[in-house]
Amino acid sequence: MSKSVQARIEKLTREILHHDHCYYVLDQPEISDAEYDRLFRELQSLEEEHPELRLHYSPTSRVGGKPLDEFQKLRHGMPMLSLANALTEEEFIAFDERVHRFLDLPQDDQLEYFCELKFDGLSINLTYRDGNLASAATRGDGEVGEDVTQNIRTIRSIPLRLEGSPPPAMIEIRGEILLPIRDFERLNEDQLARGQKVFANPRNAAAGSVRQLDPSIAASRPLTGFFYGMGSVEGVRFERMSQFEDQLENWGFRVGSHRKVCRGAEAVLKFYREILEKRDSLPYEIDGIVVKLNRLDHLDRAGTVSRSPRGMIAFKYPPRQECTTIEDIIVQVGRTGALTPVAMVAPVRLGGATIRRATLHNQDEIDRKDIRIGDRVLIQRAGDVIPEVVQVITSARTGKERKFRLPDHCPVCESPVERKPGEAVTRCVSRNCIAQLKERVRHLVMKDALNIEGMGEKIVEQLVDNGLVRHPADVFGLGKQDFLELEGFGEKSSQNLLDAIEGARHPELYRLIFGLGIRHVGEATSKNLARHFRSVPALAEATEEQLLDVEDIGPEMARSIVEHFSHAENRHELEALLKVVHPVAPQQVSASSVLAGKTVVLTGTLPTLSRSDATKLIEEHGGKVSSSVSKKTDYVVAGEEAGSKLEKARTLGVPVLDEEGLKSLIFGG
Repeated sequence: MSKSVQARIEKLTREILHHDHCYYVLDQPEISDAEYDRLFRELQSLEEEHPELRLHYSPTSRVGGKPLDEFQKLRHGMPMLSLANALTEEEFIAFDERVHRFLDLPQDDQLEYFCELKFDGLSINLTYRDGNLASAATRGDGEVGEDVTQNIRTIRSIPLRLEGSPPPAMIEIRGEILLPIRDFERLNEDQLARGQKVFANPRNAAAGSVRQLDPSIAASRPLTGFFYGMGSVEGVRFERMSQFEDQLENWGFRVGSHRKVCRGAEAVLKFYREILEKRDSLPYEIDGIVVKLNRLDHLDRAGTVSRSPRGMIAFKYPPRQECTTIEDIIVQVGRTGALTPVAMVAPVRLGGATIRRATLHNQDEIDRKDIRIGDRVLIQRAGDVIPEVVQVITSARTGKERKFRLPDHCPVCESPVERKPGEAVTRCVSRNCIAQLKERVRHLVMKDALNIEGMGEKIVEQLVDNGLVRHPADVFGLGKQDFLELEGFGEKSSQNLLDAIEGARHPELYRLIFGLGIRHVGEATSKNLARHFRSVPALAEATEEQLLDVEDIGPEMARSIVEHFSHAENRHELEALLKVVHPVAPQQVSASSVLAGKTVVLTGTLPTLSRSDATKLIEEHGGKVSSSVSKKTDYVVAGEEAGSKLEKARTLGVPVLDEEGLKSLIFGG
């Protein structure tokens, strides 16, 4: 009996997964909904009677599991890099010229590019082991994301098991989770009918659905996914991106139908223009095309810069534009005291979102465009993100429009404002300005800085407005009762936030440096400063000359850092912070370390070390990890499926190590 039941369960599982693929991936259903429901109910019934025979990739697992208390963190096997943008055809041509230089090829050599749509959704990383979906994580910070496996399993267009040819032992598949435009509009109509909040655009709706702690909510929404990328992989090798995406389709993934191998920049431009003409008729939101070197050995040779692959680019479409009316102009105050005029406009749909405000940048920009309150204006989303006023429609003026000037005093604290010679920005001069304080605290606790999870903009605003935080360091003196007195807080949420604050007391040094909000100092620069100075007090005492010795620090940034620490208020704020926050400096590297000052390239899959772990090991012992092999490379560490980097290392005579060789070099033996 059990064998016949097992055979029936296996047959039903295969049939239902096949019909899921036909319906949700191919859009070609082979049976009616009623027949599908009968098969599904029969499988559910058999699994309930014989749970020991239920397959781990059963389609019944898509219904959703128990709600989670919180998302766990998952580290990607290989970092999820971001793409640089080309906003014009000229910028794309410049990209093509750079790639030729990186590959050391003549400009008339027409490179092979793989082009596809740039979907506007939520980036996701799926890990399959022995062909079965093992985990799913959001992009997060590029190295660590949130475990959303339960929610992703509810999306019927995503295979629970790779079909077709024998699957690799392990592979990370990257793609985008999104909502079709019509489904997004229906979802918002349903949200309105139930008196719940509506989503600003399809991307926000997809992201909000995937990040629901209750997987039944994700299961109830018509999410889908398109896949196009690869992270860590074991047991399979590809030579071209086009070959890889064909295999994705064979495995059962949904891939974009608008994809093409283009030879040379002109062919890419033609594809770009063709898709632009079709953009408004597509069922999904896109904001451009993605252009990749098709040959994977070319991608390896091109390398990366600032966490972006040199051989790929997001070729964005011109921003969507709309007309609206400026109803008022308000002034916002940032963490450095900068006064930014913002146009409050009549609501208008733009790029999938409802726009109610647009930046005016500064007074010079207002004067240059002659922008007035009451004007009819053309607005756009720069890079499809930040709304801005493009131009005034002067023919629509009635004579009732009013000119605008930035105030002489801060609109928040009423302190005087100043504009330094050579700068376009007007700033509030008071360090006690409440608006600046809110922005400084918000920046300090953000994910890329101290990463106090749960302390968002609205909570920071409440803490400051209620007088609970008068200086950034006050965050670390808050108690449970302080939160309980705030709107929306209970015992559990208060304790969770207190735990998050406690967990932020010993951050990596670079996170605190970044959290100080020094002008022009981003995350990458903060890491360089942390490695060089090894403490905030040492950084605070550095001269411009000493700062110029740090990697990637130029004169303007050096001046900005010195100026920041020259202000007594900043010094007092820092001293207070260092009493409650104790940063951890990067591991000290001895000058005699075998990797001190050495450049190492990683290629292939190592037996026990992930790419990020190997990078950390090398950096902790003084080495620098590079993405491309050259005559300046000191070592290449090669694993399985090493590819062209290994071949180039041998050609140049660069020493090649395996994982054990790397460990022996570092630790001896």
